Amino acid sequence: MVTIDILDKPIRRIRKTCELVGARDKFDRTLPELETFLEEEVARGETREARLTYDGLCFLKEAFARK
Repeated sequence: MVTIDILDKPIRRIRKTCELVGARDKFDRTLPELETFLEEEVARGETREARLTYDGLCFLKEAFARK
């Protein structure tokens, strides 16, 4: 079995950013949706850490606004 850890660093960076702005609780509640979103991005061929982090932060911004 192969473990894919391409999402580890982007998620860690996104979590840290949320902690810095006081949104850790929102991050924790939205994490499953974020993981699904990032997995879809990887499935489309995106593998750059910086891009996954940026796209993940944009996703969270929209998700936080919906809740």
